Amino acid sequence: MNTTPRTHTLHWPLIVGLGALALVRPLASIVGLTDTLGQPGTSLTLTALITAAWVLVVGLSTVARPVATLVAAGLVYAALAALISAVLSPILDGQLDGPLTNPFALVGLLVTNALWGLVAGVLALGIQRARGVRAPAVGAGR
Repeated sequence: MNTTPRTHTLHWPLIVGLGALALVRPLASIVGLTDTLGQPGTSLTLTALITAAWVLVVGLSTVARPVATLVAAGLVYAALAALISAVLSPILDGQLDGPLTNPFALVGLLVTNALWGLVAGVLALGIQRARGVRAPAVGAGR
């Protein structure tokens, strides 16, 4: 029997959706948009827009665990980006390339995107607190 209150579980459809939203960055690179518009400006702008979307979606909601939610979204994005790289690099470059070919790069990808989610999560938590949204007390709902 699960005794964890529902309010303390993560909202996985939201997490996967936010992680997938961040795929705009690698897809912009794949289609050549970042080269056309210029680097690093395009990547930085897309990162800022994705971060703003994450912070606003979670900060303006009543998600019970905004920091954990956005850390998980960062990790989902990292996993999806690694998977897309593994699928598309043989097609586009003729050989498997990317983080799955280098364990250090994979760890770096996961850590970097978890930290991105952590920063966004803290910002979202700040918005929730400013709006008066509080996490339920431990044991609430039992």
